[in-house]
Amino acid sequence: MLGQAMEQLPAKSAILQWLTENPTLSSKRDIARAFGIKGGALRIELKRILKELEDEGALTKKRRSYRDPDNLPPVSILKVEAPDSQGDLFASAVEWTGEGDAPRILIITRKSDPALGEGDRILARLEPVAHDSHSHEARLIRKLGSNPLKLLGVYRASSEGGRILPIDKKNDKDWLVPADATMGARDGELVEAEQTGPRRMGLPQARINARLGDPTGPRAVSLIAIHQHGIPDQFPDKVIAEADAADPAPMGKREDLRALPLVTIDPVDARDRDDAVLAQPDTDPANPGGFIVWVAIADVAHYVRPGSALDREARKRGNSSYFPDRVVPMLPDILSGDLCSLHEHVDRACLAVRMVLDAQGNKRAHRFTRGMMRSVASLNYRQVQDAIDGSPDDKTAALLDPVLRPLYAAYDATKQARAQRQPLDLDLPERKIILSEEGEVLSVDFYERFDAHKVIEEFMILANVAAAEELIRLKQPLLFRVHEEPSPEKLDALREVAEASGFTLAKGQVLRTSHLNRLLAQAEGTDFDELMNITTLRSMTQAYYTPQNFGHFGLALRNYAHFTSPIRRYSDLIVHRALISGHKWGGDGLTPADLEVLDETAKQISDTERRSMLAERDTTDRYLAAYLKDRVGSSFKGRVSGVQRFGLFVKLDESGADGLVPVRSVGREFFHFDADSQTLMGADTGLTIGIGQRVTVRLVEAAPITGGLILELLEIEDQALPAGGRRGPARGGPRKPGKAAAKARATERKVKRRRK
Repeated sequence: MLGQAMEQLPAKSAILQWLTENPTLSSKRDIARAFGIKGGALRIELKRILKELEDEGALTKKRRSYRDPDNLPPVSILKVEAPDSQGDLFASAVEWTGEGDAPRILIITRKSDPALGEGDRILARLEPVAHDSHSHEARLIRKLGSNPLKLLGVYRASSEGGRILPIDKKNDKDWLVPADATMGARDGELVEAEQTGPRRMGLPQARINARLGDPTGPRAVSLIAIHQHGIPDQFPDKVIAEADAADPAPMGKREDLRALPLVTIDPVDARDRDDAVLAQPDTDPANPGGFIVWVAIADVAHYVRPGSALDREARKRGNSSYFPDRVVPMLPDILSGDLCSLHEHVDRACLAVRMVLDAQGNKRAHRFTRGMMRSVASLNYRQVQDAIDGSPDDKTAALLDPVLRPLYAAYDATKQARAQRQPLDLDLPERKIILSEEGEVLSVDFYERFDAHKVIEEFMILANVAAAEELIRLKQPLLFRVHEEPSPEKLDALREVAEASGFTLAKGQVLRTSHLNRLLAQAEGTDFDELMNITTLRSMTQAYYTPQNFGHFGLALRNYAHFTSPIRRYSDLIVHRALISGHKWGGDGLTPADLEVLDETAKQISDTERRSMLAERDTTDRYLAAYLKDRVGSSFKGRVSGVQRFGLFVKLDESGADGLVPVRSVGREFFHFDADSQTLMGADTGLTIGIGQRVTVRLVEAAPITGGLILELLEIEDQALPAGGRRGPARGGPRKPGKAAAKARATERKVKRRRK
């Protein structure tokens, strides 16, 4: 009999999991009811199990509390659902264990409440109401920190469930998985899980909720980053249904721009085309040498209406995320790849701006319109550059004189205005990972950058400035793209690296981009060229979106907003709606609901942008680690790109990959870390290691799952590391990065002054 009774009792892990999911039902009676435990013998055994959990520290006994489980308490934890078709927010009760239908709860929000989205967990005060659509109304007390903590990792099976080894290199603790929460996962599979119980032995308990297959498969690399960073990669059914029901935009009252020979110029593997351009000489005698530049942008606002399922999902995603082998789009493919994409020879709805430039590239005037266009050609950057350089193909030959050369002539004019404005002129080659059809890394190359890229970039900047200025003129709310100047602390760090490399960055004046450009010019062509570009970039603040206009430091612009990419950025869609409202072009402009949450939208899309950047960077790290894993033991040249107390980061010349040299592996001495100068100094030898030094390293470990590279330091500035021990400073080791270069430059300046 006792054996049969024991078989009916739940495992300890199951009890702890249930208590975590039902925090208000913590009495022995609640637990017995939840697991169907009846009879005196079983209740005695349950009491014994609970006492063991208490002794183990997994439970803390509190006074008994009872309530009717078929009624909700006045204060409850709720899980927010997706808004309904009217935009109302409903929620489900996390604690509900009643036998009937779960109560339907309407959330009553106030202006002071934070923005809530599907899946958010909140603490709310409930009030029963007599209403056909819901039985309770909830008012927010506070938004809980997050949904249950999620993890992506490799499952390792054991006799009592298993463990999950995190794939995130910043998470160094395993998660315990009870036997009844494995979802049938096999040993070695990549799984997604969420925390369900308190930490035991320092480890959190988890439940597997998705099995993702072989973690070493090449196609899993970007998938890992997508899941790890919580990027939504499946569109809800309602969103797909709305997109599938969309029809091409009618002409209506749009301005007919189809006679203009607009072209799109994109990467050869572009998945969407949301901007088209045209430049023509201005025939106005009052503007000699001037140009008329058109920039036409896909009219996404026509298809993505405020409050729709498409709109909610686009706002949730914030932007498209791009990986070497896939794209997670902001909009379903029928819109991003078809109806909104400005394909050649088809009518497409657009918002366009006509800009008048003078001979020096300064914008004299602009005019916005809502129109219908027809691209005469879909081109790529290399194709356009080849045509300009004298090798047109069949497609570009006919466009060379009427379309392409005027584009470059207008761009040449803008160079003068750009030189006057002095935007930050960073030169950081972007690396491109080349994959095979199976997803294996074939090579790591540099993206080719042509003047064709700069032509499009400059015209997009001009259009973005015009959009910001137009909405300011119309007194329309909008989202500015803001980039604030570096903090004093970051400037001091940049100045320290500059001086250590033999360059100067003046103090005691209002910082302008021209000052930083002079610093970059000093480094150009030297061994410290890339270092100074990277360090200058790291000193910059993160750009973000806000309804307040704080200017754009990096571009040296007072007014700037994103207008040119509404297919892949929600910020641009808001700007389009503001233009539609300001010009009264239709009923699909900014709504009162948009305006109420403009601050929250700005924060949301700034956060999703950073999320995508981190995911894309992690994916690149993993691909590079996979590319290098067969070369463990090989030596590489590189440069110190960062210094921390625990070690130094080295950027490898060949691939651009960043690896860590643990400080414990450097020599046989203790190293002091100086945060101000970002250096490590050996206690015995006096060897100083700092940012910018040339090094030779050996690859010790490459972990494709985490993207981590562990390196061993072999040489600094082509000299072997000095032996440890108290033998005085080593003669060969450099004391400070670039010290010799700095001394040489100082001597050169003195000689020049004497000659004068």
